[in-house]
Amino acid sequence: MDVIIVGTVTPDMMFPSTACLVQNEIGAKNAWGFDLSAGCSGFLFSLSTAAQLIEGGRVNKALVIGSDVISTIIDYTDRSTCVIFGDGAGAVLLEPCTQPGYGLLDFILHMDGAGGQYLCLKGGGSRRPASHETIDNREHFVFQEGRQVFKTSVSEMARVSGEILERNGLTGKDITYFIPHQANNRIIEAASRRMDVEDQKVVINIDKYGNTVSASVPLALYEAVLEKDNPPKKGDYIVIAAFGAGFTWGSALLRWWEE
Repeated sequence: MDVIIVGTVTPDMMFPSTACLVQNEIGAKNAWGFDLSAGCSGFLFSLSTAAQLIEGGRVNKALVIGSDVISTIIDYTDRSTCVIFGDGAGAVLLEPCTQPGYGLLDFILHMDGAGGQYLCLKGGGSRRPASHETIDNREHFVFQEGRQVFKTSVSEMARVSGEILERNGLTGKDITYFIPHQANNRIIEAASRRMDVEDQKVVINIDKYGNTVSASVPLALYEAVLEKDNPPKKGDYIVIAAFGAGFTWGSALLRWWEE
């Protein structure tokens, strides 16, 4: 096939997959695709997956989508979560690059399932199917143990952001933009300090949209490309980093290409 649709999403329904719904709505009859679940790191995991399919010659184009309607599973009586999150969606289209040394150069991905208990949706699925008990216990809303999530995300997102630069022989001065997952300003600050990146290179939009989960990175990338006074130019380096439920986290190094 020529096209793949890879998305990380809050589905409109349990099945079919949201990738199927998108494929139908945009009329991409020859495309195939699937949903990928990695919490707030979902866009980064999907981006690396799609890039490898293109590099392997399996597909020519890939539509990578990050979308979450997190408001549908938020408990608005819980002030520790309801003021944090927002709904959003963003997508990028990947194609083979005509010159080597551009595009997605490197990525580092991690997962630690032991952290799943601290940020999760307790009810639903095969383990805790919806029942009178799960509804009464309000298990179908986002649960977050904020202290543990913050502690782990600060250390791991900062570490992996620095690691991607170090193993590619770069420093914070070499990159044009750092695009982090928009979870918390203190987490973003810790990662940017670890990379020694100047404040004006860090793209932040959490003040406008909140934490839009898997949509936060593509939304921030959109703002860097189309809304900043200094959009990336051919040859510019961009670092992406994210941390999410699972726990999942990672970083990616891009080198901008523009015809």
